[in-house]
Amino acid sequence: MDLGIADRWALVCGASKGLGLGCAQALAAEGVNVVMVARGAEVLQASAARLREAFPGVQVIAVAADITAPEGRAAAFSAPGGPGTAFDIVVTNAGGPPTGDFRHWDREAWIKAVDANMLTPIELIKATVDGMAARGFGRIVNITSSAVKAPIDILGLSNGARSGLTGFVAGVARSGLAAQGVTINNLLPGKFDTDRLQGTLAGAANKSGKSLDEVRAAQMAQIPARRFGTPDEFGAICAFLCSRQAAYINGQNILPDGGAFPGTF
Repeated sequence: MDLGIADRWALVCGASKGLGLGCAQALAAEGVNVVMVARGAEVLQASAARLREAFPGVQVIAVAADITAPEGRAAAFSAPGGPGTAFDIVVTNAGGPPTGDFRHWDREAWIKAVDANMLTPIELIKATVDGMAARGFGRIVNITSSAVKAPIDILGLSNGARSGLTGFVAGVARSGLAAQGVTINNLLPGKFDTDRLQGTLAGAANKSGKSLDEVRAAQMAQIPARRFGTPDEFGAICAFLCSRQAAYINGQNILPDGGAFPGTF
């Protein structure tokens, strides 16, 4: 399917690996020029090089920066050869906060989680959405978590911060932007085979006293698909949400989870 987004510019955060890289790769495959942002310079540059090799007609710019910091966002918006703030597509994504017991988190931990997983996406939306509306096309996809719909006890920091972003998006997506060609949606990944999942599984294993393999097998057994998702699958969903065909999908929380969440009928 031609998604109709070739030659547009996308900003993809957390793009060096995992779900962010899956999104960057899927967009590049559709001919989208990509500014990839992540903190780890070495891994980021290697990932960007692979995309350039795989998709030679696409511009791929790597910016090693912390997108949660003002200077990091400034670096992304001033990347040489990039579009400035005139992105057509923005995929927000920041590393999830640590797992643990809420009794052990101080105010600083909560502020850091809210800043990364709520305020940073809001800043990126604020910086780009009016330009999208003026040009008549824009797609914002926020990578959040299935924990927004089905909270996980050891992910309290993520539950709280990402739920705040969900509430914000619910309002701004219905503020008239869709009539100007701009959609804002959230992607709530269930269990995808990433480094983040491995950390969550390790935390669950530590809490339960079971082995990592036991926890992994037990969690797969709870998913109707009987497996974890892949970053490539996630990226394909993201690319579709950014397409011209998805113009009527707005203000939604899309839950790719292999059927684990029961849903409502």
